[in-house]
Amino acid sequence: MAQDYYATLGVDRDATAEQLKKAYRKLARQYHPDVNDAPDASEKFKEVTLAYEVLSDPQKRAVFDRGGDPMSSGGGGFGGGQGFNFDDIMDAFFGQNAQRGPRPRQQRGQDALLRLNVDLAEAAFGVTHEIKVDTAVTCTTCEGSGAANGSQPETCRTCHGHGDVQHVQRSLLGDIRTSRPCPTCHGFGTVIPDPCPECNGEGRVRSRRSISVTIPAGVDQGTRIQLSGEGEVGPGGGPAGDLYLEINVARHPMFQRKGDQLFCQVTLPMTAAALGTQIDLPTLEADVPDSDEDTRTVRLEVAPGTQSGDTLTIKGQGVPRLRGAGRGDLKVQVVVETPTRIDDQQRALLEELAQLRDEERPETLMATNHKGVFGKIKDAFK
Repeated sequence: MAQDYYATLGVDRDATAEQLKKAYRKLARQYHPDVNDAPDASEKFKEVTLAYEVLSDPQKRAVFDRGGDPMSSGGGGFGGGQGFNFDDIMDAFFGQNAQRGPRPRQQRGQDALLRLNVDLAEAAFGVTHEIKVDTAVTCTTCEGSGAANGSQPETCRTCHGHGDVQHVQRSLLGDIRTSRPCPTCHGFGTVIPDPCPECNGEGRVRSRRSISVTIPAGVDQGTRIQLSGEGEVGPGGGPAGDLYLEINVARHPMFQRKGDQLFCQVTLPMTAAALGTQIDLPTLEADVPDSDEDTRTVRLEVAPGTQSGDTLTIKGQGVPRLRGAGRGDLKVQVVVETPTRIDDQQRALLEELAQLRDEERPETLMATNHKGVFGKIKDAFK
């Protein structure tokens, strides 16, 4: 006998089919010409492939065990026979072939993304919106089966329910058999002879529906909210994917937001900035229709001598934190306004003030730049 197939694979004569496959996978990975450049690697790969072809076939193995030549019948392979399944080589390198067996008709649907426009107050304090969503939903006529009323899917006559078909290709290694999805049933193993007229066999249809969405307090521009199971229903009435809402916050006429802080700007006459004053500012709550009247304004204390560009802070009047307790602050930038038109009486009063403060001919004071070269370069990059 030219070759002891058991010795070639390194297994006992009573080895199981699983043991044979495990041994073949190991040797195929070891001697495959693509990964082994030894001069005899190709020949050894052919030997282990032939040994597995014989021992994995119960009829050929029985002939070999009786002392006969299992490859003498002709018809392909290395010495005739029926060839070997190339899927076993793929299993040796990449693991279990994913195309084995029919695939289910029911599959999970895709996720969906919807952009939702809200104003700043809604993003800050939260809101409940009723939104319209156009997605695939389960067909109510066939309840997702895809078959017309009174009918049902039938076993595919091409692949006999396996979902894939064998393709034979001749090569230097012999007849190589590979599995491909069945062209008739597309890998499902069943066909629908009488599709549902409503969904045309898909098990789902497109529909516009309304859902109620609660936007939590503190969301910001670009925040995404996940709504589980509100996305596209899958083929065959499969489970729905998720719906993601991406928040788009509209610009506010007075406030600007950075994180959980709010920024605004107030303009004061120079007399108010010099003497100090109190002003009532509208808060973000003023944009909420059912907010308490006491929360719609806040008192800002302007100290005497406040300069243009100074920033005053009002604690706890910013945006509620999305994850955590409390609120940010409101930052108020002061702009001191110098009058451009004054009457004679006002001019006389200002001239008298200038005399009292000895500011009739004020000296020009220029700030000295003590920064070196590296400091100037740093400012340039800023």
